[in-house]
Amino acid sequence: MSGAPTRVFIARLAGTAVFDPNGDQVGRVRDAVVTLRIGRSQPRALGLVVEVGGRRRIFLPMTKVTAVDTGQVISTGLVNLRRFQQRPTETLVLGELLDRKVTLLAGRGAAEADEPVTIEDVAIERNRTHDWVVQKVYVRRQGKGLRRRGEALIVDWDAVSGLSLPQEGQGAANLLATLEKLRPADLAGVLHDLSPKRRLEVAAALPDEKLADVLEELPEDDQVEILGKLAEERAADVLEAMDPDDAADLLGELPPEEAEKLLKLMEPEEAKDVRRLLSYSEDTAGGMMTTEPVILPPDATVAEALARVRHPELTPALASQVYVCRPPLETPTGRFVGIAHIQRLLREPPSTLVSALVDTDLEPLGPQSTLQSVTQHLAAYNLVAVPVVDAQDRLIGAVTVDDVLDHLLPDDWRQGPDTGGPRAS
Repeated sequence: MSGAPTRVFIARLAGTAVFDPNGDQVGRVRDAVVTLRIGRSQPRALGLVVEVGGRRRIFLPMTKVTAVDTGQVISTGLVNLRRFQQRPTETLVLGELLDRKVTLLAGRGAAEADEPVTIEDVAIERNRTHDWVVQKVYVRRQGKGLRRRGEALIVDWDAVSGLSLPQEGQGAANLLATLEKLRPADLAGVLHDLSPKRRLEVAAALPDEKLADVLEELPEDDQVEILGKLAEERAADVLEAMDPDDAADLLGELPPEEAEKLLKLMEPEEAKDVRRLLSYSEDTAGGMMTTEPVILPPDATVAEALARVRHPELTPALASQVYVCRPPLETPTGRFVGIAHIQRLLREPPSTLVSALVDTDLEPLGPQSTLQSVTQHLAAYNLVAVPVVDAQDRLIGAVTVDDVLDHLLPDDWRQGPDTGGPRAS
């Protein structure tokens, strides 16, 4: 390990690229695995949790790490792609130790008596026997008086007690700080791999909007578990922040009486769209559609249309076309006129009316159209989204290709394939 630093702080290592000896990227570091030994035996670092393609997390033993340099980790290249499964004797540094409240021992950093501190990072070092061990802990004292944050200090691992004790009400601020740049889908993968206790603590610390985005990317079991542990008022707020189709899917997994209670706590306008979606079978166009596509009146211009599809929260599928309708412009709209594709919009002068560009050759689907019908329609016409209209020819929503894929893929598709043999120690 020539040239490698002797001390590595795990929170700073999070997100670092992992390369094989040929310089090809294998994945990115998401956590480190340590074993907290009984008594005063020094905790040993067993390996890194690395995210590879398909958001799958694998275990990279420290024995296969040849170098840790600035901004990169070098491995031997012999990587077992079997999905990481945490063992009972193992502890995740970022997932379980960050934000843990421990006791700083008197005379080892504390002045006169033991005092409570919070872990903000953990450092591992390679010892003389070439094992990686937990050597230092970065902790913060409680703030006093007008100081919001207490003093931070680096202490030896054995200067604190309580590393291995179960803890209720553990915070998540420092863990979330290491994950703040992750996309919702990647953050959902992190939450899925945490213990149920830690998963709920992290979910409780997320803002409503971020939690809503993450819930949309989690398996249904995790969604139901998290929503069920939130206070009812907050659960309703999170459901309001979700896309109506995703909120309807989640409520559809709950007992009817619980779903109805949450719907009554939601804002009436938000609940209305969700109730409408719940009235359709989940494997029909009505059950899969979003009720919030980009809708414009016939007298809107190309400039207005392009401004609308630039909204950063729109998915690529929803931004691919605008739906031209007579007022009112909220679903269910007035009479549906047609769709204007973004490729056509980009080729026309900004002052052109969208009504002059609508594609009227493609028939919309009805809300009772089956999953197979929707799939065939998208494939036949090379579309990424299709309008859904009711019997009065009013637009009530749009089904996107990602909605269809969610129903075509197996329930555990978010976890990725499990390949390889038993995990190396």
